[in-house]
Amino acid sequence: MEQRNENKTKLKMIKMSDVQSQTVDWLWYPFIPYGKLTIIQGDPGDGKTTLVLNIAARLSKGEGLDNDMKVTEPVNIIYQTAEDGLADTVKPRLELAKAVCERIMVIDETEKSLSMIDERLETAIKRTGARVLILDPIQAYLGGTMDMNRANEARNMTKRLSLLAEKYKCAILLIGHMNKAGGNKAAYRGMGSIDFFAVARSVLLVGRIEGEPDLRAVVQIKNNLAAFGHSKAFRLTETGFEWIGDYEITADEVLGGIAPKANKLEQAKKMLRELAETSTSVQSSEIFDMAEDLNISKRTLENAKKELGIKARRIGNSWYWDLDKVKPE
Repeated sequence: MEQRNENKTKLKMIKMSDVQSQTVDWLWYPFIPYGKLTIIQGDPGDGKTTLVLNIAARLSKGEGLDNDMKVTEPVNIIYQTAEDGLADTVKPRLELAKAVCERIMVIDETEKSLSMIDERLETAIKRTGARVLILDPIQAYLGGTMDMNRANEARNMTKRLSLLAEKYKCAILLIGHMNKAGGNKAAYRGMGSIDFFAVARSVLLVGRIEGEPDLRAVVQIKNNLAAFGHSKAFRLTETGFEWIGDYEITADEVLGGIAPKANKLEQAKKMLRELAETSTSVQSSEIFDMAEDLNISKRTLENAKKELGIKARRIGNSWYWDLDKVKPE
């Protein structure tokens, strides 16, 4: 009787009682988690690489873009790019951003091109202690035989990469170009199989802001680990990169090339200035209710309060905002 030679995988079971609970560690809350994959996608020329290089530059100095980027010491970074020359493009950009270039390293691909499943990635992370790995763009690191539009191949590759991120608590950033299918949901305009989008725990969209040629928006379109982050913006100027921070814009407005509705921060300041014309002090709960009616978030309202120099004080059991010293326009 012919003996069948079957390759069977031995069954292993894990009891949830043996799994130790862990909290998510964040490089930039709630946009970039450590130990996970993050995709940063957008159309060519819209500033994805500029944003990532400036994040790398700040991290190399032990700094963050804002208070939500918790950086206590300089960070080592591996940055792989298949589109820009190291000497004539990447290095000048990093110098412009005042990066500590000693902490930003590149795996030499002279003898052999790198792929997402290349063993050199793990070796490099282990040797350098890098907390951030950047692959720019995603399609350049698939390997010669892999079709990123085939779900099973994409899933296998991204799964291996996510295990690498988890093993070394490294934030892996994949930079992706959008496809040209206009009007589609942001998830499906990402490059290749939807599985890339599925495996990433956070996906950021970088795009132009209609009517503002120097501004770029950063909008979170996926987050499996926390509530969605507030949209951000940065400015591209002749002298470099300028971080703006909170900005009122949606993914649909970015993708559709639609000018954002009246900037909510300006709307909030206008509301507070008008209140100051008739009142010197207003109960904070009333102000929050007025802002809610105008679809202004509490965070945006607090930012407007800070910019206008408004102070709050407690009277009895209630809080009031003093409006008598509101900064004029």
